[in-house]
Amino acid sequence: MKRTIERVFQGAPDHWVGDGFHVSNYFPAATDFEKRMSPFFLLDYQRPEKYEPTTLKRGVGTHPHRGFETVTIAYQGSVAHHDSAGNGGVINPGEVQWMTAGGGILHNEYHEEKFAKAGGILHMIQIWVNLPKKDKLAAPKYQALTDASIKEAKLAGGKGVVRVISGAYEETEGPASTFTPAHMLDLRLKPGAKARLPTPKDYNTALLVLQGKVSANGSPAVSEGEFVLFKNDGDEVVVDALSEAIVMFLSGAPIEEPLVHYGPFVMNSVDEINQAVEDYNNGKFGYLKD
Repeated sequence: MKRTIERVFQGAPDHWVGDGFHVSNYFPAATDFEKRMSPFFLLDYQRPEKYEPTTLKRGVGTHPHRGFETVTIAYQGSVAHHDSAGNGGVINPGEVQWMTAGGGILHNEYHEEKFAKAGGILHMIQIWVNLPKKDKLAAPKYQALTDASIKEAKLAGGKGVVRVISGAYEETEGPASTFTPAHMLDLRLKPGAKARLPTPKDYNTALLVLQGKVSANGSPAVSEGEFVLFKNDGDEVVVDALSEAIVMFLSGAPIEEPLVHYGPFVMNSVDEINQAVEDYNNGKFGYLKD
């Protein structure tokens, strides 16, 4: 049974994160959205935007996180990451950085040096994935998902592919290991493509159109920058491409626990937030030079 569309909306007005990411927040900025997309907690979208060449570091300096994971997906441009657990790397177009903050980590994110010097288009998404209470203090870890490691399922008639970042699509499984079941699918569609995306009825489910126009479960055209939230009343989403299109599809098992959010910390109680702040101030998240 196809899911009913609950609402279609654009993200909040663009704002700067540091001096390198000009993003629109889709959730939790939307009204009553703090848990509506659980286990996904936040989605920031950097629309395609040209950055002029520079020799300066451009991005977000060293900052802490605890209690969740950050997932950064690059479509154009390159971003470098370093963290206090000793991990580092560069994501290029088609690649993903999946960082588990867990019990506490410091990290920074900058335009990759060669990209910054040359300038160019940056197009990316960052998604925060909440962790269940039992895993909130897990050891930090880092998954670098290269373009080659992300498997593709071909659609009928050669009309496109479904790139599976996490979870599964039909028989194709994604390379990311997750603490909670979460399907994160990157659809690259040609005009006339049809993608049938099955998902359990209780999973919170949505899609974001990054390029082109599509119809979702028979809807009128949904265009670039529009986010479609589905009701939990069916077990399938059907995406029909009305033009060449790129779509991010999210569907995950909700975490039915209390949630308290304060800046870079996502925990279950105010006491845990206070403890996170105290631990950060006492240097327990490690050390990282900017």
